[in-house]
Amino acid sequence: MRIGQTAPDFQADTTQGPINFHEWLGDSWGIIFSHPKDFTPICTTELGYVARLAPEFAKRNVKVIGLSVDPTDRHHEWAKDIEETQGYFPEFPMIGDTTLSVSKLYDMLPEEAGESCEGRTAADNQTVRTVYVIGPDKKIKLILIYPMTTGRNFDEILRAIDSLQLTVNHRVATPANWQQGDDVIISGSVSNDEARTIYPNGWKEPKPYMRIVPQPGN
Repeated sequence: MRIGQTAPDFQADTTQGPINFHEWLGDSWGIIFSHPKDFTPICTTELGYVARLAPEFAKRNVKVIGLSVDPTDRHHEWAKDIEETQGYFPEFPMIGDTTLSVSKLYDMLPEEAGESCEGRTAADNQTVRTVYVIGPDKKIKLILIYPMTTGRNFDEILRAIDSLQLTVNHRVATPANWQQGDDVIISGSVSNDEARTIYPNGWKEPKPYMRIVPQPGN
């Protein structure tokens, strides 16, 4: 799996019924975030936080789907624990990847992992801890992989989506630690002549390769 490649399509059972992934995504942005096993503590906090951020994802036209290598009936039971302990109920669908097919398709488990979740522990599935951000063109835009002991930072994922959506619509790039409203950098593919047309007020240029302008649209 690489940034820029088409996210593989698949059919799967979810807590909201069967889906065809590309059809479900439609013209939205998408996030797939995966979990080694249901009823695990760190993943419980992550699912609760993503549920809390639902309005933020909706504002950005982002659909979220979870995945765990367990059946959907266990997902439903786990959701009750998530609401009880985190204060938010996960309204987004959760894939039941009992045959490990999606985990293998998305390069999170090796082919030799088998075809059943039965008997597998969270440690056996520890590589199923990935976040994929997928654009409306069905291309993979970002990949994050975390160990089981480190909870994922979904505020950072929101920040990255803001950058991705800005830079796909404007020929700019965002610098380190950029936040909404901060200055950005004119893309290297834009010549100075073209940049003068786009930015008639000019730009700051501490080095010839670093052309800094206010965020477009602000």
